[in-house]
Amino acid sequence: MEQSTNSYRKMLTGGISSVLLALGADAADRDVLETLTEMFQCFLCEVGYLSKSYCELSGRSEPLIADVILGFVEMGIDFSGLDQFIKKVKTNVLPSLQPQQPQKQLNMLQAGTKQALPGHIPSYLPTFPDPHAYIRTPTHKQPVIDYEAIREKYAVQKKDMERALTKFLAKTSQIHNLFDSDETNMFPLIACKPQFPPYLAALLPQDQIFDPEDLEYDPRSQEHHASPPKKRIKAEPVQENAPPVEKVEE
Repeated sequence: MEQSTNSYRKMLTGGISSVLLALGADAADRDVLETLTEMFQCFLCEVGYLSKSYCELSGRSEPLIADVILGFVEMGIDFSGLDQFIKKVKTNVLPSLQPQQPQKQLNMLQAGTKQALPGHIPSYLPTFPDPHAYIRTPTHKQPVIDYEAIREKYAVQKKDMERALTKFLAKTSQIHNLFDSDETNMFPLIACKPQFPPYLAALLPQDQIFDPEDLEYDPRSQEHHASPPKKRIKAEPVQENAPPVEKVEE
């Protein structure tokens, strides 16, 4: 038999079981025992209701044995053989109920606080689930609109980008050591190789040329063979009192 959570119903089940044992029954089906318990519970409720009604009708607050007898009469039950049944049948004394330990609630993770049902929803309907199941909650932080914070963040990102670009160039291009005995390259310097002219690399097509020796135009040779710049002749200043020069016609 399954243990019932209601202590009163458990006592009724124990009393019916003891009566069945006193009458000579060895075992009882669970469904039969539950049916007898339900019938006995309904019978006691009806007797108590009628006894309370006759008690209030007589102007009292607590029912007496006379009120219970009137309740039996109202229900049409013959209780004349109740005394003989109690004297003949040997009833077993039921053991006292042991205090039940409260069930431990599982510590389940809950997100937020559940909302109570509003007044227009009946109480027998299930409660609301966790708020994250049906209420939209943003999962990202709100953007920062403070000017000072934005400028500071931009400066940090720019510094990180420059540092990352410097490290990338130090690994992929030629470098110079800061010290001659520096073998670990702790302080590398990026080699600076200016081109002449600087805009020439952007103007020449480099799609199909994979070897710089195939170039017809070498900027280095152009730099060596370039003609020296012409000297500018300064004009002599004109004197204020000088006589005018006459032009000779051919």
